Amino acid sequence: MYQSLAVLAAFLLIYSLFAGRFESRLLNGPLLFMLTGLLLGPAALGLLHSQIDRAGLKVLAELTLAIVLFSDAANANLRILKAREGRPLRLLLIGLPLTLLSGWLVGIWLFPQIPLLELAILATILAPTDAALGKAVVSNPAVPAAVREGLSVESGLNDGICVPVLLVFLTLLVDAQNQAPLALAGVLIVEELGIGALSGLALTWLAWRLQSFSSARQWQNPVWSQLTLPGLAVLCFASAQAIGGSGFIAAFVGGMLAGHLFAEHKHQLLEGSEGFASLLSVITWVIFGALVIPLAWSSFTLNVWLYALLTLTLIRILPVLLSLLGTQFSQEIRWFIGWFGPRGLATIVFTVMIMDSPMQHGSTVVATAICTVLLSVLLHGLSANLWAARLGRLSGEKAS
Repeated sequence: MYQSLAVLAAFLLIYSLFAGRFESRLLNGPLLFMLTGLLLGPAALGLLHSQIDRAGLKVLAELTLAIVLFSDAANANLRILKAREGRPLRLLLIGLPLTLLSGWLVGIWLFPQIPLLELAILATILAPTDAALGKAVVSNPAVPAAVREGLSVESGLNDGICVPVLLVFLTLLVDAQNQAPLALAGVLIVEELGIGALSGLALTWLAWRLQSFSSARQWQNPVWSQLTLPGLAVLCFASAQAIGGSGFIAAFVGGMLAGHLFAEHKHQLLEGSEGFASLLSVITWVIFGALVIPLAWSSFTLNVWLYALLTLTLIRILPVLLSLLGTQFSQEIRWFIGWFGPRGLATIVFTVMIMDSPMQHGSTVVATAICTVLLSVLLHGLSANLWAARLGRLSGEKAS
C-alpha cells in the first residue's frame, strides 16, 4: 500500500511542477494520467498495486463527480445560455436529446441482442461531455470566445441533465426485473429527484445564511474558507443519498443555487472545490488506466470498438450540426464543436453506478463505455491543440 501511495504521490508532485509544460504539448492531463496508470499498473511495470475494490472505486468516483457537478453548476453563467444566438442552449436542448436518440438507434443496429432499455442506459452513459478533457480547447485563446463559452457551458451542465435521465432508466430497469407496478417506479423516481433537489436547495441556503452571519461579524478565516464549498458539495451529496434521494441531483442543484447566492465571493470560494475535484480526478484517471482498462480489454469486440468510434463521430457530430443550423458559425467551427465532445469522468462514474444493476448484458455495456472513454482520451487529447492552433491561424489570416 505504501509503495503505491509513494508512486502516486511522486507522480502528482512531478506533474504539479511541470503541468504547464505538459499541457502545452500534445498530451493533456487526463491522457497523461491514464497512460501513467497503464504504465505503472499491474499490466506493465507493476509499481502501482491499488487495493481498492469495486465499492471503494464507486465511492471515489461518486465523490469526484459530486464535487465536479457542484463546481460546474456554480460556475455556470446561465445568461450565456441565451446569448450569441442561444448556441449553448441549442446544444443542450436540441443536441443532447438528439445525441441520446441517435446513440440508442445505433445501439439497436450494432447490439440487437441487448434489450432496448439497456441500450437507452448505454446511450445516456455516453452522452455527457467532459470539461476537463476539453480544457485544451475551452481555455485556448486561439479558439473563438463564442466557441469556448458554448463548449464550456455545455460540458458543465449536460452531465447534470443526464443524471435524472439515467436514474429514470435504472429505476425502470429494476421495476422490470421485479415486475412491480409501473406506478411504483414513478414514485421512486419522484422521490429520488425530489429529495435530491430539496436537499441541495435547503442545505445550500442554510450554508449561505451561516456564511453571511459569520462574514458580517468577521469570524471567517481565509484559509478555512476554502473548505466551505467543497464541504457543502459533499454534504449535499451524502445527505441526499442517506435519506433516499439522489446525491448527484442534490450536488448539481446545490451548485446552481450556490452560484447565485455566493455570487460576490463565488470564484474565491470555488478555488478549494476545484482543487479537491482536480486531485480526485487525477486519482480516478490513474486507477482507470491501471485497473479498469486492463480488466475490460478482453471484452472489446469489433462491435464495441465500432460503437465507441461512432459515439465520438456520427452520434455526437450530427446532432451538433443540426442544433447549430441557422447560426453564424462557419462550417469548420460547427465541425469543431461537434468533434470536441470528449467523454470522460461522468461516463466513468455512470459506468461504475450501473455495475451492480440487474442488466442482462451489463458486461457489454460496461465494456463499450470504457472503450469509448479510452478512444476519447486518445483522439481528443491528441487533436485538441492541433485543431485549436489551426483555428488561431485562420482567425489571424482573416484579421489581417
